[in-house]
Amino acid sequence: MTTALKSIRSLAPLLDRVLVQRVKAEAKTAGGIFLPESAVKELNEAKVLAVGPGGLDRDGKRIAPSVKPGDKVLIPQYGGSPIKVGEEEYSLFRDHELLAKINE
Repeated sequence: MTTALKSIRSLAPLLDRVLVQRVKAEAKTAGGIFLPESAVKELNEAKVLAVGPGGLDRDGKRIAPSVKPGDKVLIPQYGGSPIKVGEEEYSLFRDHELLAKINE
């Protein structure tokens, strides 16, 4: 296991925060042509890596998060808190900032 993977697994989001990693766009077309890095766009799709226990309502009761680790979600183009571990980039979002859950 790489050091970066160990480090990211040791991160535990708090409250209603969700740790995600953007899905990288394919750098190769269906026909097998490799695209230059400048032509590959970032997708707004991400994989959920870790989820906090949920936020609290006014009465102090825990509100369960709407996603779980392993889910694919749509994230806003801007926002979130960027985290860089080694060469890998991750983002922290609040549960309510996620746009949609992708059902496969």
